[in-house]
Amino acid sequence: MTVHVPSADLSQIAERVEQQKAYYHRGHTRSLDFRLGQLKALQRAVQRHEPEILAALAQDLGKSAFEAYATEVGFVLDELRFISKHLSEWMQPERVKTPLVHQPASSEVVYEPRGVTLIISPWNYPFQLLIDPLIGAIAAGNCAILKPSELTPHTSAVLAKLIQDTFDPAYITVMEGGVEVNQALLDQPFDLIFFTGSTRVGKIVMEKAAKHLTPVILELGGKSPCIVDRGVPLALTARRIVWGKFLNAGQTCVAPDYVLVPREDMEPLLEAMAHEIQQFYGHDPHLSPDYGRLVSSERVTHLQQLMQGETVFCGGESDAKAHYFAPTLLQDVDWQAPIMQEEIFGPLLPVVAYDTLDEVIARIQERSRPLALYLFSENPAHQEMIMRHLDFGGGCINDAMIHLATPHLPFGGNGGSGMGAYHGRYSFDAFSHRKALLKRPLNLDMPLRYPPYPAWKEKVVRQVMK
Repeated sequence: MTVHVPSADLSQIAERVEQQKAYYHRGHTRSLDFRLGQLKALQRAVQRHEPEILAALAQDLGKSAFEAYATEVGFVLDELRFISKHLSEWMQPERVKTPLVHQPASSEVVYEPRGVTLIISPWNYPFQLLIDPLIGAIAAGNCAILKPSELTPHTSAVLAKLIQDTFDPAYITVMEGGVEVNQALLDQPFDLIFFTGSTRVGKIVMEKAAKHLTPVILELGGKSPCIVDRGVPLALTARRIVWGKFLNAGQTCVAPDYVLVPREDMEPLLEAMAHEIQQFYGHDPHLSPDYGRLVSSERVTHLQQLMQGETVFCGGESDAKAHYFAPTLLQDVDWQAPIMQEEIFGPLLPVVAYDTLDEVIARIQERSRPLALYLFSENPAHQEMIMRHLDFGGGCINDAMIHLATPHLPFGGNGGSGMGAYHGRYSFDAFSHRKALLKRPLNLDMPLRYPPYPAWKEKVVRQVMK
């Protein structure tokens, strides 16, 4: 049964933006006590609504309670605790050096809010990818309008209720609806737009933002390669790749999109990965309570088309009506195949053979910079070689995806995979403007900088500015 998301009144969007601007300019959001109070209120709300959130994620994406908590609810609660603990320190002005030519003076960087922000989230992690940026927005002292994905209607409804029950809408509010709501929101003069989604839509967001010179943070995607070096333990390598790829049924922006393996190791790796799929999800993943579903029947149909003509090593079964697509390994895929031309965003894993790492580097360099890259290698020289020659947003050596689950590392893309980063301190930075401030006394004034400029002044300046 199709569930429709109620659409926000488009005529009220501009009014709500103005309400938030007025609220922000009254200075309500700037104090540490206010920010910590709102973070605590959000934490209590998430804990209070946890059963509804887990149920909605199960309805929208077939997520198990374990996966939904670990990757969405628990992730958000960890971020709330971490940021609340460190916020007082981060808000302090940062003292920096002052050049001799400006003395006597002191210099500092002041972290101030951006203002009224817009956060647009996707459907694959519909709770985490809306609330996690919101935590950064609150911590930095901003107001926020939130736009959840209409493709996950049950989660959208829970989010709307949670935010409505917790915050003054002049401070934080949710606007539900489809593309028409996105378009109306993007026409407004926000102070920052934070968008998570596809590269195609990211370009539209950036174009719309340019009309108001609104800064943007774009968390996009791309084909994230997974490189397997010679000599690695294939059983453990396979286990970690399979976990990273088929979590959330492959609907993760940093999931391994394709695997590059030495030609002689292709069959053993495929066999090891097929074994791990069975260990994780049983003989029939359709019956597994731990294996998710795709967001729509259209996604199933699209994946069916992508795998046409490829050699299926295991999996391949699908049921569009049930939004089901089995964990699928594709053997010896050609670089020119259709499935290698776009981000898969589903449980299809092409395995591509290579002969040398130089070949791997050249092939990846031909493509747009990926959001993530994973290398399985115990050879330090090969690790250095890959890290030095390939550009990507972030990644792991000898694991997959877990780099995004630490608040101590920035998460974000590079080039076509996005711009800007967040998580932990980086979320506070993303939603803050770093204001430069130089302070000087009025009881002392050096005449050096003022005209006229005789030769001795030039000599002094040249010495001071060396």
